[in-house]
Amino acid sequence: MDAILKPVSERADRAEPSQTRPTREEAQAAVRTLLAWAGDDPAREGLIDTPKRVAKAYEEIFSGYFQDPAEHLKRTFEDVGGYDDIVLVRGIPFFSHCEHHVLPFVGEAHVAYYPSEGVVGLSKIARVVDIYAKRLQTQENLTAQIIEAMDTHLAPRGIAVMLEAEHQCMTMRGVQKRGVSTITTQFTGVFRDDPSEQVRFMNLVRDTRRG
Repeated sequence: MDAILKPVSERADRAEPSQTRPTREEAQAAVRTLLAWAGDDPAREGLIDTPKRVAKAYEEIFSGYFQDPAEHLKRTFEDVGGYDDIVLVRGIPFFSHCEHHVLPFVGEAHVAYYPSEGVVGLSKIARVVDIYAKRLQTQENLTAQIIEAMDTHLAPRGIAVMLEAEHQCMTMRGVQKRGVSTITTQFTGVFRDDPSEQVRFMNLVRDTRRG
């Protein structure tokens, strides 16, 4: 039987699960039920091992529930030679899953901040994006969680986050419109208070579209 794992603490508006994590065997049984409900035979050769594969895949694509972004943001570097301007990490690829249909949405994140007392390793920002993306999400909430984690643990003078993604719940089902992207943004500090900083951020991000 799998060890019982509890997700890391999340925002107050994201309720903690009220029950313990099901066992791997229970998860695999649920997959077999869904396969049968979809109209196929879970016992046929091609599907016999599918429940095991799905459970293993879920461990990876939803691993963000068992990771804490604070672990990646707690170490900062103060020796930056007096640098106090914008730091932008753009074009961070991510994939997540819509919490309404459990279908993927895939895109890029652009994250900028103005340091206050130090800077964080650039790869740590990408890790924070991944941690929150590897949970059931809405794009709006994902944007807010990234910015809140950085604000809480880095306390910078300002943060800007922009996500661009294509949602398979809109492509594969419903209106079935391919190539439609959704953009979400959120700003704090100097980015929120000074519209020219938002323009600067957008211009730096849009430079990725050059050529």
